[in-house]
Amino acid sequence: MLLGKLSAIWSYGVGKLQVYKELQKNLEYLDKRLGISVSFDVLVREIKVGGKDAALVFLDGLVKDKETQTLMAHLLSVERGGLQPNIVKKLMEEQLPFFDVSVLDDLEEAINSILSGPLALLVDGMDSVIILDVRQYPTRGIEEPDLERVTRGARDGFVETGLLNVNLIRRRLRDPGLRFEAIAIGRRSKTDVFLGYIDDIADPGLVAEVRKRLENVEASALPMGTKNLEEYITGMKFNPFPVVRFTERPDVVVAHLLEGNIIIITDTTPATMILPATAWHFTQHAEDYFNNPVVGTYIRWLRFAAMTMAFLLTPVWLVLAQNRSMLPPSLQFVGPRGTAAIPLFVQFLLLEAAVDITRLAFIHTPNALSTSLGLVAAILLGDFAVKVGLFIPETILYQAITAIAYFSIPNYEFGMAARLFRLLTLVLTGLFNFWGLAVGITITFLVMVFTKSFGVPYLWPLIPLHGPSLLRLLFRYPIPSIASRPPFTDPVDSDVRQAKGQGGRGSDEQTDKAALHAALGVRQRSRRRSKFTEKRRPGQKRTGED
Repeated sequence: MLLGKLSAIWSYGVGKLQVYKELQKNLEYLDKRLGISVSFDVLVREIKVGGKDAALVFLDGLVKDKETQTLMAHLLSVERGGLQPNIVKKLMEEQLPFFDVSVLDDLEEAINSILSGPLALLVDGMDSVIILDVRQYPTRGIEEPDLERVTRGARDGFVETGLLNVNLIRRRLRDPGLRFEAIAIGRRSKTDVFLGYIDDIADPGLVAEVRKRLENVEASALPMGTKNLEEYITGMKFNPFPVVRFTERPDVVVAHLLEGNIIIITDTTPATMILPATAWHFTQHAEDYFNNPVVGTYIRWLRFAAMTMAFLLTPVWLVLAQNRSMLPPSLQFVGPRGTAAIPLFVQFLLLEAAVDITRLAFIHTPNALSTSLGLVAAILLGDFAVKVGLFIPETILYQAITAIAYFSIPNYEFGMAARLFRLLTLVLTGLFNFWGLAVGITITFLVMVFTKSFGVPYLWPLIPLHGPSLLRLLFRYPIPSIASRPPFTDPVDSDVRQAKGQGGRGSDEQTDKAALHAALGVRQRSRRRSKFTEKRRPGQKRTGED
């Protein structure tokens, strides 16, 4: 049970306090710690159970009314002396018609349980607290994520309740090897975090490393949920490129689990974290796989072209416009047709700022007014800026194309990082001409080369080169033709077609290998990285030396 697993790790900085046998002492301590006499939503319902004084302690609005009424009816119907000789045993076996029940002997653990929503039952003469998980969290309905819409496919998405998100994943993946480990993070918030992976596929060394990073997080709270947690476990401070992928689609999460990735679900956050992640993960979208392989390949190439254009269009046009005399006759059409009061370089910088300001305005504008704002920003301001001579039509045109092309990037975090490096390239181009363009592109490339996601090179399978995986990246293969999992996650079971336990020698070898990995524990990360350049034939079994 989730509650029982979390109770042992929910005490931060407060020693264990044995539950008193006297009910009144327990209530006085709870009043001191929870402020029962001050907080209106911390309720105590005192009743008689089998002739003994008892109390139910819970948070108003976080328990189910019907289940709580049923519980009270059962407790009030206990006859005098019906709890003898063992109060806890009698209650657990005869009087509590609920399946998610746990017994605690530490008042501090009981307090943490109450604050998470369950109901606590205390009985005079009983030196334990019975916790009943009859909680309900306020939550919105399941709907399709706005940032990951598809023309076909499932319309459900994650919500702010972590356990419900786990249910959405298990509904799609009924694998007995699917594991979800519960970890509470935050000295004050005690946020529930779930580490998910498939036991006989995911690399045990990577699982152990991620688990260790989660357990070593020293935070007071995670008010922003998964995003706060990302900064703690990745250690990325100044590199804007994301090294984990966020998604709100359960089908995307299941697909990555089957490839050997690890996921992290944070309660109160609808986005699930997927790791490790390469740069190419942020260029893929579920829409690729809801179309025919040929159409999916076309969409993927079109997206690559749009991303390249979004990064290079304005810097390249600027450097060509600044050197029109050096252009061959076939490129003489490049450049401004008129003049403006502001230099070309400054025009692009102002337009970049205008686009970002417009984007921020859209975020904070009510939906009913967003159309009007778009008309004002895109048409009126642009038209007036040209007419008064501040800008030329070409800069507005190319900036508009760039802004539209950026929307083709499926991942928001990666798009913003690429945007920052494009601004750097644009500034260097305006200041240093051709050399500035070359330096800007080189800096961007080197930052990506030296970026790693939990030991995985960011540009894999391009650098280091892995031919079969690169082809799978460029082409949307038919699903039945995929025989092996991507090697960058170092999966224990690399064969997609034969599941563990279906017989055959390969199944036994994979079982033995998984047991060996578990016995060895965390492996050297350098050994993982050395395998990125290995080339395996599709469906090739991994030997014991792997």
